[in-house]
Amino acid sequence: MFHLIKSYLSFILKAKNEHGVHSPFVFDLVCKCFYDLTKYPEYNALDEYRTSLLNNHTTIDVTDFDADSQAIKSNTREIAAIAKNAGISRKRAQLLFRLVRYFQPKEILEVGTSLGLATSALALGNTRGKIISLDACPNTQNQCQLHLQKFNINRVNYITTEFSSFLNSIDFTTSTFDFIYFHSNHSKKATLEYFDTLLPTITNETIWIFEDIHRAQEKEEAWQIIKNHPKVTVSIDTYQWGLIFFRKEQNKEHFYIKTEQNLSSKFFKKIRI
Repeated sequence: MFHLIKSYLSFILKAKNEHGVHSPFVFDLVCKCFYDLTKYPEYNALDEYRTSLLNNHTTIDVTDFDADSQAIKSNTREIAAIAKNAGISRKRAQLLFRLVRYFQPKEILEVGTSLGLATSALALGNTRGKIISLDACPNTQNQCQLHLQKFNINRVNYITTEFSSFLNSIDFTTSTFDFIYFHSNHSKKATLEYFDTLLPTITNETIWIFEDIHRAQEKEEAWQIIKNHPKVTVSIDTYQWGLIFFRKEQNKEHFYIKTEQNLSSKFFKKIRI
């Protein structure tokens, strides 16, 4: 907890809104996407999807994995409990939807499906985009597929796999991803391995999002290495997320952006807001 509070206070001292951003690309992104107050009808679908999970008290066997994606135990949990404790928050789902809507990526990779709270946002943001969603637990991924089908979201290619195995099987001569969302909680070592492995798939328009970059010291260390990589030209730290871009025409800059989430008083009650 001490680390989280310390990192949060450090972030707040650095964070700015759109008035402190001098990059036209980032300024437009913040104004037209981050701070977009439009009440999109898709938000209702996202809320209905979340509610359907929170009201589902069916139990399933869930395999937990350690930071390097090795199975350590299997236990029985309620779907509602998984959605409440492990799923993306409502505000983050809305922002993820807006990001996909803003950039309109054609090829999306989600590393960590869980019950599909993020997957639904990715799918609704661009109804013509293709999504590959990876998860190593077959039961949670199956529940995601069943629930998304109820909402007529059928464009997701679900792959049950240990992440490194899939990533190492990619044909880099033909594979590119416009948008990658790293949803799973991995160690510094694993995160950097995924970063290095996927670098050959980038294009000038690629956006990557890393979740919970300040949750632990080693997560912060991985984030520092990633954002300082020579191929990364723009990084945005929202505290909850780290976004990186590979736009060759951009000067290398790092931004700390305030959002509705990280200014909420709920932070100290529930860190994952």
